[in-house]
This record gives sequence, structure tokens and C-alpha cells, in this order.
Amino acid sequence: MAGYIALLRGINVGRNKRIKMARLRELLTDLGYADVRTMLQSGNAVFTSTRRSAVVVGAEIEEAITSELGMDVTVLVRTEAQFAAAVHANPLAAAGRDPSRLLVLFLSDVPKASAMPAPENAAPEEWHVGGREIYLWCPNGILESALVPLFGDEHLGVRVTARNWRTVCKISESMTAGR
Repeated sequence: MAGYIALLRGINVGRNKRIKMARLRELLTDLGYADVRTMLQSGNAVFTSTRRSAVVVGAEIEEAITSELGMDVTVLVRTEAQFAAAVHANPLAAAGRDPSRLLVLFLSDVPKASAMPAPENAAPEEWHVGGREIYLWCPNGILESALVPLFGDEHLGVRVTARNWRTVCKISESMTAGR
């Protein structure tokens, strides 16, 4: 069985697109996934499956959410190995940095080089592109960031969902917990 992490975008952040984590676990279990666990209320799930394609798993979950819950939700899926590699590849994770101000943007695909923004002066913010992840350090906060708006779907031409470093670390720690 392969381990997967599903990252649902834009749920439970406002009044729209509310999904209870118990319902998400039920939906994933009904799809045939095993060892289903959710983290926080922001749409993070860890599970195992005999299926061998993260893209197929993501599409299957999106379709189930649409048909069962009537919501259009982007779901990006990584294998445990892909997620662990993204965690270990973060060049901006440094001791003493506030993990709520460090973001990992998970992308559906590698964006074209021409789609990548080239901010002339982003200081004190920092960013690094690593394949299908973009790492952003926003020391003045995410809401005050000049970089965050530059890395959306419409600019990159791929689907994007973000998690702060604290959440990424919690997901990483839980990947093998309970097995």
C-alpha cells in the first residue's frame, strides 16, 4: 500500500466550502482508501491506497467531493515520498523563524519558466522554487506579503494550495503515525 497526502484548497476558511473532517474521512474511506486521518480543519488528509498515481487519486477525490458534497474543490495529492522530499528540500526553514510566516505552495505541476514572477525588490521576503513546490518566507506576515499574490493559479498557470510550515511539519510527523 502506498501512502498519500491530500491537500484540499480553500475549505473551511470562510462560510463557504465547509467540510467537516469526519465527513472527509468518511468520503475517503468510501473511496476505498485505508488508514485515513485528517489534520486540523484546513483539509489535510493522510491515507494509504493500492492505487499508484497521485494524479488519479486527486482527481478521484475531487470528483467525489463534487458529486457527494456539491462543491468544486481543488485537491492536490503527494505520495509520502514526494511530501517528505518537499519538506527536506526547504532551503528557507531555519531555526528561530516563525513557522506561521513560512509557506509552502504545493503546485499541480511545474510551472513554465516564463510564468514565474521576477519581483525586483521583495526584501525582506525570500522565495525559492523547488520543482512542484515554492517556498516563501514572509517575515512581516502573509497578509502583508508582496510575494504571495504573485504565486497564484492565474500567474503560474497551475493549481496552487498553500500550507504554513507548522502545518507541513504536523502532516509530515503524522504520515507514519498510527501504522
